[in-house]
Amino acid sequence: MGNFIEYLKTKSFRNNLIAAIGTVIVLLLIAFFSLRFYTKHGEGLNVPEVKGLALAQAVSKLEELGLRYEIDSVYIMDKPPGIVTDQDPDANTFVKGNRTIYLTINTAQAPNVKFPDIENKSFREAQSILESYRLKVGDTTYKPDVAKDVVLEAYFGGQLIKNGEVLPTGSTINLVLGDGRGNEEVELPNLTGLTIDEAKFNLKGLMLTLGTVTYNGAITDTANAVIITQFPLTADTVTKVKIGTPVNITLSNKPKN
Repeated sequence: MGNFIEYLKTKSFRNNLIAAIGTVIVLLLIAFFSLRFYTKHGEGLNVPEVKGLALAQAVSKLEELGLRYEIDSVYIMDKPPGIVTDQDPDANTFVKGNRTIYLTINTAQAPNVKFPDIENKSFREAQSILESYRLKVGDTTYKPDVAKDVVLEAYFGGQLIKNGEVLPTGSTINLVLGDGRGNEEVELPNLTGLTIDEAKFNLKGLMLTLGTVTYNGAITDTANAVIITQFPLTADTVTKVKIGTPVNITLSNKPKN
């Protein structure tokens, strides 16, 4: 043990220790500067702003800077197709050369979506569901029903649509709601002798609907054809009907009196 302590006091040990420390420092410096060179520390560029540009313009900007890119797509109904809607990393982010920039563009083709079940749901609930499916609420009309502001029917392009049918994203849906007056009654009008347009006007004013239209013989002029019978009939036993009741009519070429 004494010999070891004596060795530590020798010049030879001090020289070896200094040489070892120097070697370690040199190795650390070599590793540090090699890493800086390998990673090109301090060298890079700012990501350009390409959001809002057409895809061709965005690609041209990125390629000029030596940046790579990958493209994904999304459908946004209120934006023109073919433009960059998002980028990652964001503009002015400092990155290395040859970095991949992820672009999202707005596609021209709306993806399809299955129509959700909104029947018998409140208007607010139905509106929320449609928006979550990226569908828009169009016109709302009312028809007699005991349930107030509840969805009775839904229409797309004038056609009745049911749960599960496929529509393009962004489609406008028109709703028919209950008015909460389904139990009220009105006087049944006598439509005999009226044209179909006159009958529709009368029925609408009483919140009744036109039911089945049949024809007595060949009708040569539908606009001037008149109603010869209706159902329900106006009689002593049937003077009032519920709001929304359909009235069936038969048209004939018989001229108006």
